[in-house]
Amino acid sequence: MTSADRVPTDQEGRRTVIVSPIRHPPLGEQLLAQLRGLIVRGDLAPGLHLVEGWVAERFGVSRGPVRDALRQLELEGLVETRKRGVYVRGLTDSDLVEFYAVRGALEGLAVREAIARLPGGDWSVLDGAVEAMRAAAEAGDPSAFAAADLEFHSGFYVIGGNRRLAASWATHRPLFAAMLDVTNTRDRDLRPVAADHAELAAVVRSGDVEAAQAALAEHLGGSRDRMRAALAEGQRSAS
Repeated sequence: MTSADRVPTDQEGRRTVIVSPIRHPPLGEQLLAQLRGLIVRGDLAPGLHLVEGWVAERFGVSRGPVRDALRQLELEGLVETRKRGVYVRGLTDSDLVEFYAVRGALEGLAVREAIARLPGGDWSVLDGAVEAMRAAAEAGDPSAFAAADLEFHSGFYVIGGNRRLAASWATHRPLFAAMLDVTNTRDRDLRPVAADHAELAAVVRSGDVEAAQAALAEHLGGSRDRMRAALAEGQRSAS
């Protein structure tokens, strides 16, 4: 018997590969998330030169993940390449207006497609997210609240079933997650925010497209304004 004969196969004769599950995000993803959060919070100030060697040593990783993270952050507009290297660009008020305009366009379409699934569709994703937000608000856990908040909004894409639209939202979701970490930490009482989400879900499930679009616009506008206030406060503290 050869070594190839001992390789396990499935019922169709294809070789199977035994692997161990990945229990933690790769180092590159963890680094990217940390850098993104630090920039959004203003802990890495605009104009800071992000030297690859310094970042690699600071976070205990090799330069490869650093280059990948900086490349992605440049795509997100948080850093920029100059003649001498990569520098923190940070978030500006104009950036926030643009980000939320894009989000509103994507999510507005997602809501329309979700409504088109009525009276069918599995709306439990919204109910579960609202309950998770309420529990996190009662526990005073802004991180858990932010995660449930994102699950709520992602639910519209899930219900609508447009994979391309969901993929577009997925590219922006990490940045909005970092923003939520900022605004939810500032909000002392998150229960009203959870209630706002429950109301938005009810309007969308009513099937009234015009009312749903108006409610979504107001909801996202409030989120944008809270982030703008946090940004302005951080800039005042830094000056």
